[in-house]
Amino acid sequence: MAILMSGNTPRQLGYRMPAEWEPHGATWLAWPHNLETWPRQLEVVRGVWVSMISALAQSEAVHLLVNDPASEAEVRARLNVVEAPGGNVVFHRIPTVDVWIRDYGPTFLTGREGKLAFNDWVYNGWGNKYLAYEADDRVAKDIAKLLQIPVFEPGIVLEGGSIDVNGEGLCLTTEQCLLNPNRNPHLAKVEIEDLLKNYLGVDRVIWLGEGIAGDDTDGHVDDIARFVDPTTVVCVVEKNVSDVNYAPLRDNYERLLACRDLNVVCLPTPGNVAAEGHRLPASYANFYIANSVVLVPTFDHPNDGEALGILSELFPGRSVSGIPCSAVVYGLGAIHCVTQQEPRGPERAVG
Repeated sequence: MAILMSGNTPRQLGYRMPAEWEPHGATWLAWPHNLETWPRQLEVVRGVWVSMISALAQSEAVHLLVNDPASEAEVRARLNVVEAPGGNVVFHRIPTVDVWIRDYGPTFLTGREGKLAFNDWVYNGWGNKYLAYEADDRVAKDIAKLLQIPVFEPGIVLEGGSIDVNGEGLCLTTEQCLLNPNRNPHLAKVEIEDLLKNYLGVDRVIWLGEGIAGDDTDGHVDDIARFVDPTTVVCVVEKNVSDVNYAPLRDNYERLLACRDLNVVCLPTPGNVAAEGHRLPASYANFYIANSVVLVPTFDHPNDGEALGILSELFPGRSVSGIPCSAVVYGLGAIHCVTQQEPRGPERAVG
């Protein structure tokens, strides 16, 4: 049974959400299977997952959700072909609608003596846009049964991609998402701030404006700005003044510049990545920081190299690896959207 916490908030009990670059015990992923998300790209996307699992398993455990025994056998066979460190991959037969575990999965916390817990937010399919996806709201509860660690239920709609923390009291988010009436219309801005402070263990919330074009999540922050160390933020900027992203990204950049205690580093965009006439939410900011590697989405664009170079300078202790994501972003997300970090905690068995 899950250990549900009530009465006290994580902050009151000494918990906080660590920064992504702090040591991981594991990364959580879900195996791609939804043909509605990738009607022609699914096989390529599965190859991307194998590449991610192979890279991550070099330095941390990978917990992979699969729908059934056949899917598990398929993944094991694929990992054997590429000689991935399969011993570091743990399979869990937890069915999912899709792979966006950053948004519907747990948000892990650490407490005193490194004890683990997590927040189980309400997931409503990105503002009730996709009713079938709301079934993934139960995935965090299934994970709670596995882990046997304290679980907090804030009782508000929130996706993991809408927040980013530096582990030392700061949280980034966007007005477009968290103030959207399709999430928590009964809450004022100050009330949402208080909830973030109490459930993430932060002291200050930095509000950005809007996200990038094509993003059906209503402006998730992990496509526009990310902490890379306690005092440094990378911020996506668009140089083309005629591009639809130019003005909102410029506004976000200026908001961050106004935070005098932060160092702001510009990250380019891959331009207009589109499919079938529709703009896709392609962004180099959707990278994932693992123990030994930073996985960065690339889009076969001249700016790929510039983005990788910038991030390589910012993460000197990790290898920075570009992962081709033109097929993945057809599903309206990329690497950070499909990963969820579990901080390193006390040794435990996961059944």
